[in-house]
Amino acid sequence: MATIKIKPLNGLIVRDPVTREPLKKEGEEKPRNPYWLRRIKDKSVELVSSNATKTAKKTVATKEAEQ
Repeated sequence: MATIKIKPLNGLIVRDPVTREPLKKEGEEKPRNPYWLRRIKDKSVELVSSNATKTAKKTVATKEAEQ
């Protein structure tokens, strides 16, 4: 299953529906499922972008363009 890295917005306490533990302020990897997508839509959490992920995607795109 695909995952996303998210963190709570505006000092909110957002609990994981399975563990009931609050989401860490620095963010956590969670499954990309309807629950977390709704939390993004209602602005309880935000996506955390990873420079490593962006760099990897850019490298792959550059290699594909060169071929």
